[in-house]
Amino acid sequence: MSSPPWPTGKKLVHLDLKGAPPKLEYLHQMIECFSQLGADGLLVEYEDMFPYEGELKVLQATAQPVYSQDDIFSLQKVATSKGMEIVPLVQTFGHMEFVLKHQAMQSLREVSNCVGTLNPHKEDGRQLVTEMLRQVVKLHPGVKTLHIGADEVYMLGEGEMSKLWLASPGRTVEQLFLTHVVSVAKYIKETWPHITIIMWDDMMRGMSQDTLRDKPMDIRENGCPGRFSEEALKFGSLLENSGGLATSGIVGQVQPMLWDYTPNLDVNKTVSLLEKYYSAGMQDVWAASSFKGSTCVYTNVPSTQRHVENHLQWLKVAASVPSGLNLKGIAITGWQRYDHMSVLCELLPVALPSLAACLQTLFHGQLSTEAQSKVRKMLGVSSVEAESMESTSGDSTLFPGRSLAESIVELDSLLSSDDIVYFEKNMYVRGWLSPYHRARRMVNPLIAMQIHSQASRYLAMLQQKVDIVRERMSHLYPDSTAQEWLEEHVGPVMVPLQRIVEEITAFTLETGP
Repeated sequence: MSSPPWPTGKKLVHLDLKGAPPKLEYLHQMIECFSQLGADGLLVEYEDMFPYEGELKVLQATAQPVYSQDDIFSLQKVATSKGMEIVPLVQTFGHMEFVLKHQAMQSLREVSNCVGTLNPHKEDGRQLVTEMLRQVVKLHPGVKTLHIGADEVYMLGEGEMSKLWLASPGRTVEQLFLTHVVSVAKYIKETWPHITIIMWDDMMRGMSQDTLRDKPMDIRENGCPGRFSEEALKFGSLLENSGGLATSGIVGQVQPMLWDYTPNLDVNKTVSLLEKYYSAGMQDVWAASSFKGSTCVYTNVPSTQRHVENHLQWLKVAASVPSGLNLKGIAITGWQRYDHMSVLCELLPVALPSLAACLQTLFHGQLSTEAQSKVRKMLGVSSVEAESMESTSGDSTLFPGRSLAESIVELDSLLSSDDIVYFEKNMYVRGWLSPYHRARRMVNPLIAMQIHSQASRYLAMLQQKVDIVRERMSHLYPDSTAQEWLEEHVGPVMVPLQRIVEEITAFTLETGP
């Protein structure tokens, strides 16, 4: 059963650059591809790939060169030429792992063992956020919309300063969260009045309408000197002076972006959440779906059907929004890591069939036969499922990186083979090469060599695929990305096989033929 197509509003493709940052030329190709697939904007999360300067230079990635200022301008020029808006995403509260992991920033954590959450009480922390925003906006002179993150603010309220603040009657963690976010939003509105602010909604889901409407409390740390730009010193004072803004709370300051990436998204619950935000005074809202990076932290090949089902649920939500509520658009997220410290998940090339299918689902209200045919024709593939795609004789210009995608699918299929994954559990290894046998060098030479031969054959098959993936990946990504991806996804499968081969070789040398 189909739903009405997605209503008017932006369709933003999320570029998560905190892992596997594509080379600039490939990014240009991807922007061209996104545009032709029907996207009209980009939600760009630079994280440590942004060319921060001054005291913030420590935030730059070291595994590979960051994008230069010219690169940032170049991306905007290409996007603008395609009529696409760029919305930078700068985390300002939670998921600040790429900032707070550094020794110089450790004192700004809410609690010492939580690398992602900023301490909202410290003036230095808020001025750090301000300086990050200032530098990002400076390199996006035409920016109209800014995303300030603020999702999954883990352990908030657990720090000593927060516990002291919360000890006063009537104070809550919800107020603590809102106060910091409002101070960030007010700084942006004061400094760049034309900029619209988006934030993730998850920390507000359990809040009442009254809480959302309330004026925030002052949580500023007294007597803390600032270390960043003079412009950033305005940040703390904005809690007391609204600067003539329409409201003193979060309502009217930000537009919440509701995110849910699951194929069984609860439509009624999501619509109820929208109604609550609307009743609280938030008339402009966004949705966020997913085309990759939300199935499992270490997934290599996305399931197009899973992500299409997620979009089908969002279409049902869009068809049921309260009258008067403005659904500004949808961000189709493509996470490259679950957070800064986690492994790489699906790379962009292998997820293009999923993205194309999801966009067509939004345009048609379903992934109809017509929509699937259009995806196959646009990408030059025989199936919308990456694991089943095969090249066709048609035009494939809309699929930059297809050869890498195909080789990843082939390698992933081999890595997932039961014969390889469970090699150490097969009858011969369990029966004649158990840890007991290995420790005591009690090895049957005939069976050991059979095991050696089989393991060596699997290793050779894997190595052949690995060499192809590495070579093709090197054209689109930094060498560090290829090395990381292979170590994370291939290493855990190859190492046990290599260990068996090496041990049998050693046993043979010890005992002779």
